[in-house]
Amino acid sequence: MKPESFPEENGIGEGRAAGQGGLTPETCQKKRRWIPENFWEDVRQLLVLAAPLILIQLLIFLIHLVSSIFCGHLGKVELASVTLAIATYGSKNLLRVGVILQRATIIILLCCFPCCAMLINVEELMLAMRQDPEVSRMTQNYVNAFLPALPAVFLYNLETRYLQNQMIMWPLVLSGVIGNIVNVIANYVLLNVFHLGITGSAWANTTAQYSQTIFLFLYIIGRKLHVNTWGGWSSECLLEWDSFTSLAIPSMLMMCIEWWTYEIGSFLIGLLSVVELSVQSIIYEVSVVAFMIPLGLGTAASVQVGNALGAGNAEAAKRSSSTSLICTGVFSVIVGSILATTRNVLGYIFTKDKEIIDLVAWVMPIYVVFHLFEAMTGACSGVLRGIGKQKFGAILNAVSYYGVGMPLAAVLLFVAKIGVIGLWVAMLACVFILCTCFTTYIYRLDWEKAAKEAQRRAGVTQLPPPELPSLGPEQSCKDLDVASAPQPHTYLPARAVLGSVAGIEMQEDVVLTGIITKTEGPASRLELREVPSAAATPAVTKQLIFRRGLAVAAAVAALALGIAVKLITSAD
Repeated sequence: MKPESFPEENGIGEGRAAGQGGLTPETCQKKRRWIPENFWEDVRQLLVLAAPLILIQLLIFLIHLVSSIFCGHLGKVELASVTLAIATYGSKNLLRVGVILQRATIIILLCCFPCCAMLINVEELMLAMRQDPEVSRMTQNYVNAFLPALPAVFLYNLETRYLQNQMIMWPLVLSGVIGNIVNVIANYVLLNVFHLGITGSAWANTTAQYSQTIFLFLYIIGRKLHVNTWGGWSSECLLEWDSFTSLAIPSMLMMCIEWWTYEIGSFLIGLLSVVELSVQSIIYEVSVVAFMIPLGLGTAASVQVGNALGAGNAEAAKRSSSTSLICTGVFSVIVGSILATTRNVLGYIFTKDKEIIDLVAWVMPIYVVFHLFEAMTGACSGVLRGIGKQKFGAILNAVSYYGVGMPLAAVLLFVAKIGVIGLWVAMLACVFILCTCFTTYIYRLDWEKAAKEAQRRAGVTQLPPPELPSLGPEQSCKDLDVASAPQPHTYLPARAVLGSVAGIEMQEDVVLTGIITKTEGPASRLELREVPSAAATPAVTKQLIFRRGLAVAAAVAALALGIAVKLITSAD
């Protein structure tokens, strides 16, 4: 009897030819249900986009990590001091700075003044919060040596966002490599050769910050990456400061809501003992490095989901969401397994103190479970940003971290008195709630409705398909007399982080209202609408100059107040 044959396109014929005789239409259908269509291509596109983002963030943080490692081998007090010194800087996350680079430069440099005012009084603030006096003193020494690096840190963040908005990634990786090489060499020389202690580590960090900032600036100039976006200094940089801060401040707060929780936790643990604080320092450093992968995957997911929804492709958005969550789950299990396996030796990277190393090994299993849920939460947050629901995510973050996490941590630390492990148990409960809520929300999401909302926000108008005289192949998009729309999977990360899906590109007086991709079924086209000419750019008036002068005066006054407080408290 002639063996049964199957159509080649279903893959059964090839499978049987390869010796997989158990393949049937039913088993193939089951496999297709478990592995979504185009899954591996989606994975490839996700990783291509996420890889440089992960590497860039990792290289930026490695400078601080190396400082902690060098200082940790000086002693447990030094390790605890660096932890609290880094915690005082917080986060400055500036977004969408491509065409407003001048304005951003002025505003961000003005931010240095109030930051310096606070940082020069770190010791007094820590003593007021009942931190260890020796740790407080050494933290102030580290901060004082690192203060000159503050403009470089801010400007480097500005440079990175500027290039990311143009989808230029690899120069950022190169600058990070250079900064880390300089940091390692400087730490070794200043600590092991000149024996300058924690102050030497801060100077090494400062040198590294300036080296990568200057390198990236020279790279931008040398490769002429600024030509298309820099038209010389203009008085327009004094305009629209409100719109800039209205984007920067909420974006900063979204990230800081979570970040500040861990910093507050570090200060709370500092009330217990130097050993507990040193353990928290190590776990915190490990947690940041481990989170770089879900952070990059989440950012890439926000890009892809926002891109697909802006194009009206709900199915692609849903598929990108599922792919990012699956990849994040796989990577988090791998990272968690590595940390669980190495928990008994991990502490030796940072210190030689056996008490600290043993305590790190004891806390690590709790952190591994925490990481699994935190990673999934990070990926879900990226999807929510792509959908445009960052407000929902920020509110839920605030409620979970400050309504559940911090109160529970305080109870476990000071009532149950179980030490540093209590903080991570509290954080585990917090991210479990977040992960459950986020995944449930995404699972129940109406993607078609989300696509329509995204297009409505972007001003996309769906027109009925024109009656074509022939049934030939349909065009995937209409030629436009304006710059081309962003291609799929190259959407600007900054906009995706803001949840600004299907972004509107201005080309003189024309709004390009969407991205067109090839779809099956009846053709659709997007309307290119003329908009009324906007009013002329407001002139830089004397009143505006006066207001900007007040902003400068306020920044300088904040620094003067900080210096005055320092002098008064030092005199006492």
